[in-house]
Amino acid sequence: MSESKHDESFKVVDRRLFTPEGEFRKEVAEQQDRERETAPAAKAPDVAGAAGSTAIAGTAATPHAIPSAVPAADAPKRSPAFENLIRSLGQNAAMLLGGYADPRTGQPVLDLEGAREMIDMLDVLREKTVGNLAAEEDTLLLDVLGNLKLAFMEMAKAAAKHEKAQSQH
Repeated sequence: MSESKHDESFKVVDRRLFTPEGEFRKEVAEQQDRERETAPAAKAPDVAGAAGSTAIAGTAATPHAIPSAVPAADAPKRSPAFENLIRSLGQNAAMLLGGYADPRTGQPVLDLEGAREMIDMLDVLREKTVGNLAAEEDTLLLDVLGNLKLAFMEMAKAAAKHEKAQSQH
């Protein structure tokens, strides 16, 4: 009986790309790259399975086969509202990374934790919309995320250097 309770354990994996100090986590990026490399290979059998299951009457299609059976004519179409959402979230994150000055003080706004949250939201949005975006939307999302992550790393390093210099005085 005690063995079955031991077998029911689960593992929590932190998949965020940045540490609390703002450093890039190489192991998470490497894991995501491995998953992307294996994903196309895993989807190939589903396409064949989808064709076979729809050709035979009375055979239920598997949940994985349904999205793969979408013809090219039904490919996702661009949505200006979605693109505006991506740009809005990206601009908010850029603002928090010092890209814009506070209108009251004229000083750049720097909120690394807030920027990290915005970047994480964009990451989740990309993860949850895989396969449902038009090519232009996916490219926009990747570009915004790439630029924000690079800016975040640079700002986090600069902030750490500034903090270290302040503590030495």
